[in-house]
Amino acid sequence: MRKYLLAGASLVAMMGMGGAANAGDTLPPAGKTFCDPYKNYGCLDSYLGSDFFTRFVNYYRLEWGKDSAPSDPKAPASRRDAWPATPQSIPPMPFTEWPYGGATAIGVTRPNSIDSPLMSALGNTSVGQAMNDAHVQVYGWINAGGNLSNNTVRGGNSPAAYDYNPNTVQLDQAVVYIERLPDTVQKDHVDWGFRIAPIYGENYRYTTAYGLWSNQLLQQNKNYGYDMPMAYGEVFIPYLADGLLLRFGRYISIPDIEAQLAPNNYMYTHSMTYTFDNYTNTGINASLSLNKNWMVQGSVSVGTEAMPWHVGAKIANANPNPLFPDSTMLKDPGAQPSFSAGVRYVTDSGNDGVYVVANGINNGTWGYNNLQWYGLTYYHKFNDQWHISFETYNEHQNNVLNLDNPASVALVASGTPFSLDVMPWNAPFGAHCGNTTQLSCTASVQTFLTYVNYSPTKLDNISYRLEWFDDKQGQRTGVKTRYVETGLGWQHWFSPQIEMRPEVSIYRALDAPAFNGNSNLGIAPNKKTAVIGSADIIIHF
Repeated sequence: MRKYLLAGASLVAMMGMGGAANAGDTLPPAGKTFCDPYKNYGCLDSYLGSDFFTRFVNYYRLEWGKDSAPSDPKAPASRRDAWPATPQSIPPMPFTEWPYGGATAIGVTRPNSIDSPLMSALGNTSVGQAMNDAHVQVYGWINAGGNLSNNTVRGGNSPAAYDYNPNTVQLDQAVVYIERLPDTVQKDHVDWGFRIAPIYGENYRYTTAYGLWSNQLLQQNKNYGYDMPMAYGEVFIPYLADGLLLRFGRYISIPDIEAQLAPNNYMYTHSMTYTFDNYTNTGINASLSLNKNWMVQGSVSVGTEAMPWHVGAKIANANPNPLFPDSTMLKDPGAQPSFSAGVRYVTDSGNDGVYVVANGINNGTWGYNNLQWYGLTYYHKFNDQWHISFETYNEHQNNVLNLDNPASVALVASGTPFSLDVMPWNAPFGAHCGNTTQLSCTASVQTFLTYVNYSPTKLDNISYRLEWFDDKQGQRTGVKTRYVETGLGWQHWFSPQIEMRPEVSIYRALDAPAFNGNSNLGIAPNKKTAVIGSADIIIHF
């Protein structure tokens, strides 16, 4: 792990020395005539150089200390006329439009629009030119970080995330995007796109879908693993209202302020609100822009964190019981036809965005992660420095094993799809139903989350996070308790390609100890309060 941090530190130091050597001016490559592509975009190639490595390094040097890439005066408009104003910018924020899921942003997306050192380095090669002509880009990032915590047990920071292990340094995620963005600004032709996004690192434990390389987590409990949280195609049809975008494959679920992948978040860690809800769906999602202000969505999927090949799949039941009475049982009862729907409204000014969603809706039976999610997000921009983000939801599952019933507890060993003989690590939790007679009950969560964000400069964002998370039966976190969490983070960008995010967060479980335990190891939590300081660095390429 240290080699990743040392490599990142070396790159940052190299960029810093390059940026300082000329009193803030853009540095020319060795042997090249001085030029500043921010003043004269036509000299960009001259500045970058001719060979791949030189161009790659010089692109980092070019953007060091800047808040954007050089602007191509010949580039087509990046958004439709009269479309709501772009509320934010990258940097210092993790997004430009108020986030919504299941679709490439309609009305504001052009092909070949990602600012990437790798693509710039390839730009004068035959491979790069062919990719550019095909509107295909390859880019990504490496994200590493660490934390200091009052917890000491392996896994003891949980239910805080994404710093599962206390007092460690780790590779959070190495991600590559291979994508073609559809042109959603134009309205004269059907366009298409795709994204394939492999990920490797500690964060795979949060993205895993049952049935897709899930043995790493559920059979081996590996610290590092790989996943593919996004693998989808898209078709954009501009002739219906202001545009219909169809996405099919595996994609990040449609609600939420935050996202699994590091650059899409205000802070290094994630709220509990995000950690314990729907992550990905596999199916088809339709997003229809009715006009510049209103969008509606609808989707059909196979549930949350479920794979199509698990629909109807059965396994042997070694211990038939009233909850699962037959000699066989569904491998994942949550893998079934499911529906989602959403509606989004953005004001003409772009200062306000409301997004109401029902996600992964089916009979709600206890599955690997069969969450029935109902909630909304709301964003408000006060001015160019201040904005808030708010999210609330209620989610539930039915027929969850009752851990207050001795007969149900006995089934933890054998007799359910998630018993130890089937899933020895990281199985879904049961519920504390509050009585000793029921075999199962409905488990639900109610949560409220707010981010208050202040941007003092174009390269800095300070985020204050405050949330309430009521795990009413303990099914999501493993402990039946209410949580209050608050954190303060600083997102600093050295350039559009390199950022760091130090923070400190305090978690308090109000009703029972919830921290410094590990259910996989049979260690009960013994702390109600967790204090965690952490920081990470993201290097884009």
